[in-house]
Amino acid sequence: MIISLTDSAAGQVKEMMQDEEAGARLRFGIQGGGCSGLSYSLGFDHDVNDELDMVEDVNGVPVVINKQDAAIIEGTTIDFKQNMMGGGFSIDNPNAIVSCGCGSSFRTDRSVGTPEKC
Repeated sequence: MIISLTDSAAGQVKEMMQDEEAGARLRFGIQGGGCSGLSYSLGFDHDVNDELDMVEDVNGVPVVINKQDAAIIEGTTIDFKQNMMGGGFSIDNPNAIVSCGCGSSFRTDRSVGTPEKC
């Protein structure tokens, strides 16, 4: 598996998927931007391109990953934490060698992305 979802994250995604149209999958990937050069992309998608994407079952959740992103996010764990201020997903990517101060962008030794001013 390229990524893993904790039980908490998988449960939250499954709950959120109930509000989506049938056939929705979780899409996880990266895009250029942020002060460190790369940012995560996490959302629901109904489209899969067999040439560009791979689909994995991760803890009972269908996850779509662009094949080009796979090496950069391999080994990443997505978690969901609930607290008194609400909840949110956290992403732990062992390939990230630099992260920005706010934690929303990163860089790896394989890709520096397209850094922007903070």
